[in-house]
Amino acid sequence: MIKKDYYEILGISRDASTDEIKKAYRKLALKYHPDKNKEKQAEEKFKEAAEAYDILSNPEKKKRYDKFGHSSSQGDSGGMNMEDIFTNFGDIFGDAFSFSGFSNYNYKKKNIKGSDLRIKVKLTLNEILKGIEKKMKVQRMKMAKGVELIFCKNCNGTGQITRVTNTILGIMHTTTTCSICGGLGKKSERLPKGVNNQGLKKKEELVSITIPPGVTEGIQLKISGKGNDAPFGNGIPGDLIVVIEEIPHEKLKREGKNLHYDLYISFPDAVLGAYEEVPTGDGKARLKIDAGTQSGKTLRLKGKGLPFLEGYGRGDLLIHIIVWTPKKLNEEQKKMFQQMKNEENFIPQKYEKSFFEKVREMFSS
Repeated sequence: MIKKDYYEILGISRDASTDEIKKAYRKLALKYHPDKNKEKQAEEKFKEAAEAYDILSNPEKKKRYDKFGHSSSQGDSGGMNMEDIFTNFGDIFGDAFSFSGFSNYNYKKKNIKGSDLRIKVKLTLNEILKGIEKKMKVQRMKMAKGVELIFCKNCNGTGQITRVTNTILGIMHTTTTCSICGGLGKKSERLPKGVNNQGLKKKEELVSITIPPGVTEGIQLKISGKGNDAPFGNGIPGDLIVVIEEIPHEKLKREGKNLHYDLYISFPDAVLGAYEEVPTGDGKARLKIDAGTQSGKTLRLKGKGLPFLEGYGRGDLLIHIIVWTPKKLNEEQKKMFQQMKNEENFIPQKYEKSFFEKVREMFSS
């Protein structure tokens, strides 16, 4: 299923300000709130708007989305549930329902989410080119065995204290976290040795990580539910955030989806022409050097670069020709070049436009 553009969902332009993004989301949240709107598609539109706001209201997520589209959140669970929405964004529209007889209490997250984990994964150029599944050992905080819990009587196990106040505008609900259990609804009675005060113990786990082709340095992939457990297991686990690091290639340089390679050729090969073997991301390619090739010329091998994360085509491999000039010559070689020095076809000529001429033409057209 093709996901809709987040800007289109919120009905805003791509250069919308933070306030405009927030106002657009609040308007849709109030319109499609499940307590108010009983239409069949209301809840889905409510979740859809929240997902769009989650990305566009976060500068880092927004920057990745603008560059990579929906692939920037590769590895996410693929949508938000009601508990996540009211936990993260309830303050944006909660008051509007406190005064109008609607309540988002039933949707609020009663369970706490565990903390996220962050790991770095180093990839070779070949792994980035093809994509890879890696198995990594991760140290996670897991709910320990033998932890005894008792029911929190202060909040009746809800983790929240709700107070109802009559005002001139109507009935107002005020909900705060229980100060006795810290919002867990339970308290520890006895903790085994090596277990922290949240009932968690560090354990090593082998996690499978699927990395799509075309990722870039610094991009983050999220694996839902593979972070730390919630305190006392009273909730859902956090997420595992995978940060990509690139291992520099020995010969190739990366620039976005394109690859660059400096090819040194001899003076005779530049004059007479030759065939050279050049490295690619996934092997080698045979390249023809035309007779009379000038130093500084760039040859392009289309489709030999890296794949786009969105899955549409690949970049190119750009080969930069550098003619090697020998520093030392024997007497015979010197004599040969002396004889050719003043011949007409060895006098430097301007065959191609200079870099500055090309730039000037580009801006004047």
